[in-house]
Amino acid sequence: MDLEAVCKRSALHAKPQGLILQYGTAGFRTNAQHLDHIMFRMGLLAVLRSKQTRSTIGVMVTASHNPEEDNGVKLVDPLGEMLAPSWEEHATCLASAEEQDVRQVLAAIVEKEAVDLTQTAFVVIARDTRPSSEKLSQSVIDGVTVLGGQFHDYGLLTTPQLHYMVYCRNSGGRYGQATVEGYCQKLSKAFVDLTNQVSCSGDVKRSVKVDCANGIGALKLREMEHYFSRGLSVLLFNDGTQGRLNHLCGADFVKSQQKPPQGIEMKSGERCCSFDGDADRIVYYYCDADGHFHLIDGDKIATLISSFLKELLLEIGESVNLGVVQTAYANGSSTRYLEEVMKVPVYCTKTGVKHLHHKAQEFDIGVYFEANGHGTALFSEAVEVKIKRLAQELDDGKGKAARTLASIIDLFNQVADRRVISTTDAERQAVTPPGLQEAINDLVKKYTLARAFVRPSGTEDIVRVYAEANSQESADRLAYEVSLLVFQLAGGIGERPQPTF
Repeated sequence: MDLEAVCKRSALHAKPQGLILQYGTAGFRTNAQHLDHIMFRMGLLAVLRSKQTRSTIGVMVTASHNPEEDNGVKLVDPLGEMLAPSWEEHATCLASAEEQDVRQVLAAIVEKEAVDLTQTAFVVIARDTRPSSEKLSQSVIDGVTVLGGQFHDYGLLTTPQLHYMVYCRNSGGRYGQATVEGYCQKLSKAFVDLTNQVSCSGDVKRSVKVDCANGIGALKLREMEHYFSRGLSVLLFNDGTQGRLNHLCGADFVKSQQKPPQGIEMKSGERCCSFDGDADRIVYYYCDADGHFHLIDGDKIATLISSFLKELLLEIGESVNLGVVQTAYANGSSTRYLEEVMKVPVYCTKTGVKHLHHKAQEFDIGVYFEANGHGTALFSEAVEVKIKRLAQELDDGKGKAARTLASIIDLFNQVADRRVISTTDAERQAVTPPGLQEAINDLVKKYTLARAFVRPSGTEDIVRVYAEANSQESADRLAYEVSLLVFQLAGGIGERPQPTF
C-alpha cells in the first residue's frame, strides 16, 4: 500500500476542517458540497474491505429520500447486505480523520482487520440521478484506483440493483447475471410466476400508477416494463422530466403527509404507489368511493405478504418457521393483527433495514418491511389481490386489531446533542437522560391504546418523537407532550416545540 501516493491524492479531495460525519443506518448523508473527501475515502475503504473479504464490494452514491441538493454514500457487503457494523466504525473514523491523520487511520484498519494487502480488490459503483452524483462517483473511483483496486462503474442504478449486482458477482453467477438485463429477467420471471399463482381475476390486465419521485426509479422501471407488460400496465408519474427529486412526491412524502403526491391524479379504486429517490422504498395507496385516502405502508404490506405466505403453507401442508420482523415505528394495529388474528409471531428490532434483515435470517421464512416502505416491491404487486381487503380490515379494526393512529415530531436542531438520549429494547425505552422514560410512561397512561418513544436519528441531527393512540387528535397531543419532555430533560435549545393540533 503506497501511503505516500494515497496522501498526495487525498489532498486533492481535502476534508473541510472540523467537519465530522457519522456512518449511520443509511451510510453518510449531507449536503453534496461537503462530500468529496467522504467519497474518496470510501473508495479507499471499499478496497480494504474487498481485500479482507476476498470479494466484490459495492459503493452506492445516493441520498435516497433526501432533498436533491443532498447526497450520500453507502457500502454493500459481499452477500448484497449492508456494511458490517465493525466496518461502519472504520468508515466513521476514516471520514472524520484530519488530512494529516489519514495515513495512520488506514494503517490501523489494515492491522486490526488483518487485511492482506497482496490480495486483489474489486469494487462496483453505481449512482442515482442527482446532479452531484456523477462527479462524486468519480471521487470514489479516485479512491479505489489509488490503492490499486479494480472497478466497474455501472452508472445509473437503483440501490436494490447494485445490491443484486454485488451478490451475483460473489456467487459466481449462481444467483444470476450481474447485468441490468439479468436483474430484469430474474425478477420479472419470479413476478410473473407468482402472479400466475395468486391471480383471481382471469386474464384481466391490471394497471398501477407509479410516482417515481423524479428519480432513478422511472428510468429503470421503463427498462423493466416490457418484461411483464402482458400482465401489468405501469403508468409513470413524476418521472424526472419535470419537477425536483423527492419534492412534494415520493414514498417519504406520501407516508409522512398521508396524502397523494403532486403530479398524479387519483380516481376511486385506482391503485397507486410511490418510490423514493433511489427506488428502495415503496408504499401503496388508493381513494375509496367517498374520496378518502388510504395508505398501505410497509406495516400493511408486511402483513399482506405474511398472510399470503401463511395461507399458502396451510394449503400445501408445510410446517415451517414463519416470522415477521418490525421496528418500533410499526403501527400497533398491524402488530396486533399479525399476532392475534393471523397467529404469526412478530419480533421488533432497532430501526434500519440491516437490523430487520439480520433478524429475519433466523427464520425459515422471514418477512420484513419497514413502515417507511423498505421492502420487496414486486412481491407486493404480485399479491395485490389481497391489498384492499387487508387494508380495510386493519383500518376498520376487525378481528381484534383495533385501529391506532400515529404522530411523529422531529426536533431538528432543538436538542444540543442528540446523543444524550440512549435507548434499549429495540429503541422503545429511553435509558438516558434520567427520568425521561418514567415521564413518558406517565403521559401514555392518559390515552387509550397509546404508546410513545423517542430516539436520536442515525442519519440526521434530529431527535424523533413517535406517539400512537386511538385517534389522530390523541396521537398528536401525546406526541406534543412527549416532545416538550424531551426539550426539558434532554437539553433543548432554541424555540420550544409547538403543537400541531
